Amino acid sequence: MMNYLEVLDQVRAHVASLFHAKKDDKLIYHNLLHTEQVVKSVVKIANHYQLSDHDFFVVNAAAWFHDIGYLTSFEHHEARGAESARQFLNVRGAEPEVTEMVVNCILATKMPQHPVGLLEQIICDADLFHLGGDNFKDRNKLMRREAEACWGKDIDKNDWRLKTISLFESHHYHTEYCQDLLSAKKQLNLQELKDKSVKEAEKEDKKAVKQHEKEDKQHQKEEKQLEKEKKHRSKEDDNDNSELQVYGSAENLNDAKEIMKKEDKEVKKKKSDRPDKGIETMFRITSGNNQRLSDMADNKAHIMISTNSIILSVILSILLRKLEDNPHLIIPTLILLIICVVTMVFSILATRPSVPEGTFTAEDIQQKKVNLLFFGNFYRMDLPEYVAGMEKMMEDREFLYGTLIKDVYSQGVVLGRKYRLLRIAYNVFMFGIIGSVLAFVIAAAWVAL
Repeated sequence: MMNYLEVLDQVRAHVASLFHAKKDDKLIYHNLLHTEQVVKSVVKIANHYQLSDHDFFVVNAAAWFHDIGYLTSFEHHEARGAESARQFLNVRGAEPEVTEMVVNCILATKMPQHPVGLLEQIICDADLFHLGGDNFKDRNKLMRREAEACWGKDIDKNDWRLKTISLFESHHYHTEYCQDLLSAKKQLNLQELKDKSVKEAEKEDKKAVKQHEKEDKQHQKEEKQLEKEKKHRSKEDDNDNSELQVYGSAENLNDAKEIMKKEDKEVKKKKSDRPDKGIETMFRITSGNNQRLSDMADNKAHIMISTNSIILSVILSILLRKLEDNPHLIIPTLILLIICVVTMVFSILATRPSVPEGTFTAEDIQQKKVNLLFFGNFYRMDLPEYVAGMEKMMEDREFLYGTLIKDVYSQGVVLGRKYRLLRIAYNVFMFGIIGSVLAFVIAAAWVAL
C-alpha cells in the first residue's frame, strides 16, 4: 500500500522545485505562494470533514498540481497540470484509482466550476477561498497585474472591477463548511466592489455633465457669432439698393424679407423644440442614480437574507438538539428564531417584484397617461401597438418629457418602499440581536444562581 504522507512530501518538493526552476516574473498571482495558500485552505476544509488518509492525499496532491500548468502557458493550464500529476504519480507507483481522482479534482477547478463529489468541491472552494477572505483586495490586485503582464497591456480598473463583480455573482461555494464560513464576508467584498463601481460611475457622470456644459457653451457662442454675422449681412442688405434690381421692385424685396423672417422664426422654433442637452443629462443621471440605489438596496437585502439564513441553519442544526438538556435556553432560542424569520420576511418583501398588467389602450396614449418606458406597462402588448405608442410619444415633446418625469417618479416610489422595508428589517435585526443576547445572558445567569 502506498505511503500517502511520504508521497505527499515528494509531491510538495517536486512542485516547489518546478516553480523555482521555471520561475516566470509574469506569474504574479499564480505562483508558489498561491499554491501554498490553496493547499492550506484544502487542509482546513479537509480537517473539518475528517477525511481519510486516502481522500486527504487526493485533495492535497490536486492542490499542489492544480496550477502547475501556468508554468508553460495560460491556456488549458488545468489539463496540463492534470497530466503532470498523472505522470508524477504513475512514476511513484500510485494506484490508478487514486491518480484518476487527483486528475479529476484538478480538472474540476476549470471555470466555470462544476465539481462532482465532496473531494472536487473541496479543491474548488479552496482555489477561490480568497473571495470570502480578508485578503481579497490584495489577491485581486495581484490577479489584475498578472493579467496585464501576460496580455501586454493595461487593464482599466473599472472594467476589471465589473468582471470581478460578474465572477462573484456567478460563483458560489460548494461545501457547506465554506458556505457557512465565507459567504457573509464574500457578500461584503462584493458589496464593496459595487460601491466602488457606483462611485466611479458617479465620477463619469460628473465628467459627462461638465462636457455637456462645455459643449452647450460652445454651441451658444457659435449661435451668437452667427447672429452677429446675420445682423451684419442684414444691414448691408438694407443699405444695398442692388437688391431692388435682383427682386425687380421694392414690393418683391419686402416679400423676400417677409419670407426670410418666417424662415428665421421656423429655425428658432425648431431650436426651441429640440431637447435640451442639460435636461437629457439630468434625466439620465437621475435614472442612473435611482438604478444604482435600487441595486444597493437589493444587495443590502441579500446580506440580511444570507446572514439570517446562516443563523437559522445554526439554530436548527445545533441549538435545537440541545434544548432538551438545556430547557432554560428555549425562550432565548425562540426569540432569536423569531427575529431571524421576521428580518428575512421584510428583506424578501423589499426585493419581491411587483409587476402590473402589462397592457395599455389607445385612449391611454391619447390622454398621455401611460409610461411606455417601464416594461410592466407593455410586456403583454403586440410589437406594432408598442411601436405606434412610442412613435406617438417621440413626436410629442410634452408626452415625452411627461413620460420621463413619470418614470423617475415611479423609480422613486419603488425605492422609497424598498428602503422603508429594509430599514424595518435592519432595525428588527439590530434590536432583536441585542435582545436575544441579553436573553441568553439572563438565562445563563438564572441557571448559575
